[in-house]
Amino acid sequence: MNTKRWIALGVAVVLFVVSLGFQAVTSVVTADFEKMFNFPNSSQKFQEEVIEEGTGNKIAVLELDGVIQNTSTASLLNTGGYNHEQFLEMLEAAGEDSTVDGIILRVNTPGGGVVESDEIHDKIVQIKEEHDKPVYVSMGNTAASGGYYVSAPADKIVAHSATLTGSIGVIMESFNFAEFADKHGIKFNTIKSGEFKDIMSQSRKMTDEEREILQTMIDNLYGDFVEVIVDGRDMSESKVRELGDGRVYTGEQAKNNGLVDALGSLTDTIAMMKEDNGWGNAKVIEYKKGLEINEFLGGTLQGMFKGQTELFGIKELLRESNGPRAMYLYSK
Repeated sequence: MNTKRWIALGVAVVLFVVSLGFQAVTSVVTADFEKMFNFPNSSQKFQEEVIEEGTGNKIAVLELDGVIQNTSTASLLNTGGYNHEQFLEMLEAAGEDSTVDGIILRVNTPGGGVVESDEIHDKIVQIKEEHDKPVYVSMGNTAASGGYYVSAPADKIVAHSATLTGSIGVIMESFNFAEFADKHGIKFNTIKSGEFKDIMSQSRKMTDEEREILQTMIDNLYGDFVEVIVDGRDMSESKVRELGDGRVYTGEQAKNNGLVDALGSLTDTIAMMKEDNGWGNAKVIEYKKGLEINEFLGGTLQGMFKGQTELFGIKELLRESNGPRAMYLYSK
């Protein structure tokens, strides 16, 4: 490479670095510092954003938005979306806060992991039993499968007429590319300690015995789902199993079948909680978490590398799908 090309390369590198620095400075200058550094005080774990002013009683709104999963892998380029541990902490804080009289969950999710859904369900039951606070659910566009599982123990479920809910059931999926591998001469070497160690392998056909083992697992988990609805909605097991064939229902259909109590918006749900409990002038707040420094930097980097952030998300999804996983999930 001659001198001119080295000079051109050096200039290009300098311009690239200057460009990144300019974008970073722009992000800092345009940031909402009041929000960024408005951290809760030591006695209050989350910020409270006022939705409706009022005196006396207080209603806390918590948003459950996105696939219910415990994303263990986090990076500066992947800071958004549903945060399972944070949501559980919000639930617990709302339950323990003596100034909060009622809780409304705004549920907008196609469901997700069996364990994560069950943890939310159990936390709601715990709040009702230990703190004797009413818990209502306001369903958004979708509150299906795990979204319905976590809604079942609520004192009242309100859906929009066009909400997609139901999808009562369990699903377990994986890719299988054995035929593709054979066609292209790809060989797999698997060393295992037991016959079923590589059950649901992506590199070979599933055996009948393996399918029976997995089906038994799914049936048991489905039985748990049915029991949650029987207990939460006071419905007979036969009725729940009749409705729970995996299909989705609109909010209106769900109401006609007894899966939800009323039709309406979040505003309507707030009004119902006030009226049902005689809290005419209740204050309504929503829990918000302060913007942490990693989220701020993550947002800045996402702005710089817009096209690359989707790739990071795809890689994470592929890592999650390496092994079989039962899901309370509505998947199209």
